[in-house]
Amino acid sequence: MENDTSSFEDLFNESDDKSLRKLTPGEKITASIVGIDKDTIFLDVGTKSEGIIQSSEFLDDNGELTVSVGDSLEVYCLKTGPSGQIFTARLGSGASSAHLEEAWRSSVPVEGFVKAEIKGGFEITLSGNVRAFCPYSQMGLRRVENAAETYLETHMSFLISKFEAGGRNIVLSARMLQEEERQARKEELQKELTEGQTIEGTISSIRTFGLFVDIGGVDALVPISEVGWSRVENLEDTYRVGQKVSAIVKGLDWENDRISLSIKETLEDPWEAAVKELGEGKLCVGTISRLAQFGAFVNLAPGVDGLIHISKLGRGKRINHPREAVEAGQSIEVVVESIDPDNKRISLAPSDYVSTESEEEKERQDYRSYKTQSRKTAAKESMGSFGALLKAKMESKK
Repeated sequence: MENDTSSFEDLFNESDDKSLRKLTPGEKITASIVGIDKDTIFLDVGTKSEGIIQSSEFLDDNGELTVSVGDSLEVYCLKTGPSGQIFTARLGSGASSAHLEEAWRSSVPVEGFVKAEIKGGFEITLSGNVRAFCPYSQMGLRRVENAAETYLETHMSFLISKFEAGGRNIVLSARMLQEEERQARKEELQKELTEGQTIEGTISSIRTFGLFVDIGGVDALVPISEVGWSRVENLEDTYRVGQKVSAIVKGLDWENDRISLSIKETLEDPWEAAVKELGEGKLCVGTISRLAQFGAFVNLAPGVDGLIHISKLGRGKRINHPREAVEAGQSIEVVVESIDPDNKRISLAPSDYVSTESEEEKERQDYRSYKTQSRKTAAKESMGSFGALLKAKMESKK
């Protein structure tokens, strides 16, 4: 009996809560299906009275209903009044002109078919035969190169931005709806994302400074320096719009709507493997990857570059820029002079390079050798002259 009393109190409180709740047109809620008849679906929308939604919104291509009693739906309140509460998941072909006007007043999405490209934008068909117009700038968040190829003969969702002349002048915006959805997604991401997290995304745009990646309705940037371990000159040689990528979250600046990612950090660092193969004094062949005022960078392995300082490029002559001695793309044989693992730096020298100190030492050695040889020659010549005199004197005594 105690349980029955408790249940009755719960039901009473629940009923009381429902009677106090009031929905406003345009409000989005989660409702559950409590009944279905031929043309109407009845919803529990959290208020004392039930809501209704047209069954035609949930028919598949064969005309079969795709929902059943007990299912939960995301719906918009379209209208409330003495006749009841009318809801929609998104106004489609079954909507009347009155419903379209309510959708405009309440900012409820409508479904449309992109029928034709006309001056300034596209003709959109609503509710089977209602004509509407959407400007190019309102077709999406991003500008596309070939709008007709992208949008024509597709079904899209819009918000009605203008409803005039009883529905004879209707202007639509897909962008407004997408911006609302992006803002909602941004709020979700603020709860989900953390720095250092690995996420999946799709490349939405390629620029000279990096890749924009769609991570679920919100764009994040992979700077060109974070694309890979090797230096990349042209991102379009490696990546394409629509390509899926994995990246690590590097920075979150919600105030300025900036999310930075790194693809590089999901890849193995080639430095660690390459440095094991290299050693001071080792002779190897590389390719000059780029020139700087102070020297030439030589690619020794993917993602591993070493530097030849400009002072070692002139073959004994002073030069003002490395381009006077070498050029990018040139193959060159080098010697590893030193390796700095902490700063990931490798100092190189051309294999035929001879340092000034080595040349001076060689000159000193040549001079010492010359002096030694001169003394030996002088002694030999002196001994030869003395022997000749002694021999002549001996002969004169005979």
